[in-house]
Amino acid sequence: MATITTQDGTTLYYKDWGTGQPVVFSHGWPLTGDAFEDQMFFLASHGYRVIAHDRRGHGRSDQTWHGNDLDTYADDLATLTEALDLRETIHVGHSTGGGEVVRYLARHGSARVAKIVLIGAIPPLMLKTRDNPGGLPMEVFDGIREGVQNDRSQFFKDLTLPFYGYNRPGAKVSEGVRESFWRQGMLAGLAAAYFCIKAFSETDQTEDLKKIDVPTLFLHGDDDQIVPIDASSRAAVKLVRDARLTEYPGAPHGLCTTEKDKVNADLLAFIKG
Repeated sequence: MATITTQDGTTLYYKDWGTGQPVVFSHGWPLTGDAFEDQMFFLASHGYRVIAHDRRGHGRSDQTWHGNDLDTYADDLATLTEALDLRETIHVGHSTGGGEVVRYLARHGSARVAKIVLIGAIPPLMLKTRDNPGGLPMEVFDGIREGVQNDRSQFFKDLTLPFYGYNRPGAKVSEGVRESFWRQGMLAGLAAAYFCIKAFSETDQTEDLKKIDVPTLFLHGDDDQIVPIDASSRAAVKLVRDARLTEYPGAPHGLCTTEKDKVNADLLAFIKG
């Protein structure tokens, strides 16, 4: 397996396909780099080098007790890009991975970055606070923590329904997609699955977004039941200098799978544009 080792000794797995300008993918919770295989195969087939790592604690990377926070995730991403000497890179982040990409730019700058794409991404802040009244209440995230601790296998199976919009009337449900989500989620260590909930829900990235100085594309389903669009992409796009938002009517959080052809086309057009 292809791996790198971070400064604290954590081994991170990554996949690296194709040649050309690099496109690096940062996945959502509780998944792995496999969640982006549709996009990776498509872009590699169109002349790009595509790379996706499994976040620490997830997938085939080390199951660490420590470092399950956005600062460390961003530093790990920096280690990957430096180890592979990637330049003029397109960074694509989904959900928590979107927060990882935004924090990476805020902490490490854009010297190696050409553009970024944030898909169903968590910034600026998921948690409802006095200053963020459109966020989700803490009870929602406490419920996720309880589900992960009590029976995360069943919790992940149940989560696939709102994640892919399979709980909507007339939805075409793929049991294979549900099983793939469950498989990826169960590869994560319990500690990472639990501690990452605080990272993706309570990290305020308002100031991070203001530091982004590269062209930015937001993609978001307007029926996202996991990261509701109003408090995330619709708010975030106003904080980034050179950004635009493409909304997918009726699309769920897992739109990289359910709307993969549209996502692939939008990614390619943005990268080439």
